[in-house]
Amino acid sequence: MRVLVVVLAVIALGAGATAYALRSPGSAAVAVEQGPVELTAGRLLFVDDASGKVASVPLGSPGGPRRLSSLSCKRFYTAARQGLCLAEGSGPLPGSVALFVDQGLSERRRVEVAGVPNRAQLSADGRMASWTTFVTGDSYAQAGTFSTRTAIFDQQTEVYSSNVEGTRVEGVKMANDLNFWGVTFTADDRTYYATLSAGGKTFLIRGDASDESAKPLRENVECPSLSPDGTRVAFKKRVPGDGARPWREHVLDLTTMVETPLAETRGIDDQVVWLDDDTIAYGLPGEGIWAVRANGEGAPRQLVPNASSPSVVR
Repeated sequence: MRVLVVVLAVIALGAGATAYALRSPGSAAVAVEQGPVELTAGRLLFVDDASGKVASVPLGSPGGPRRLSSLSCKRFYTAARQGLCLAEGSGPLPGSVALFVDQGLSERRRVEVAGVPNRAQLSADGRMASWTTFVTGDSYAQAGTFSTRTAIFDQQTEVYSSNVEGTRVEGVKMANDLNFWGVTFTADDRTYYATLSAGGKTFLIRGDASDESAKPLRENVECPSLSPDGTRVAFKKRVPGDGARPWREHVLDLTTMVETPLAETRGIDDQVVWLDDDTIAYGLPGEGIWAVRANGEGAPRQLVPNASSPSVVR
């Protein structure tokens, strides 16, 4: 009987340790619950900072216990019950791998990619995928000191553009300092918005993935993210202030071209996601995932501590 009591006590202590095992330096314990991580509606997916694994919480209770998967990613994005994981490569040189996963996070396809993982996104129906890697340097903060490679992959036709730098941009001459990043797709699976860097400036462009052309729309726009209703783009704008993260998040109305600064004043170096037509979410290093209203009102609120790269399952 005593042996049984001891065994039960050890099991109970082990369960408690599992529930609160994940920690970040200087932060409180994070609760973990057992259960599968699947791309089902009403879940918020993200990368757990402590483990590097894709995790999820209920969107209605994001601060509660999280479920952990076995999938390691630097960036993760989900749409149409499938996912895109941009992970570090396993070779001796800096490299990445783009993993396409199903609803249960099982691998369906992989693409080896040069460079360090940075951005990843799917179109709303999951057909179109894009990712960005750094191939030199490691930051957008100093314009002209980095080089990116941005790819677009059509899962239906399997047409793969490993580097969109050959895109013809109206009014912009091809040059060695052109960089593209932060693609976000419209509903037609052909049109996209992205950032173009040229001559020390950044521009919002509207591109056509079929004929590899693009048109500049506005200066000083980085990492655009299209709203679910397709009418607005959230983006980070370079502003005076923090030299390390010199950006403030704005929302641009694509009809009127009027931009609205959001209530979050800390520098956001992220391609944000839209939780719905009224709310965006983003990661802040060391601060977790936060959300703010897209109309510029209210105040930022923390959704998930010790986490990054949010993505919502609709």
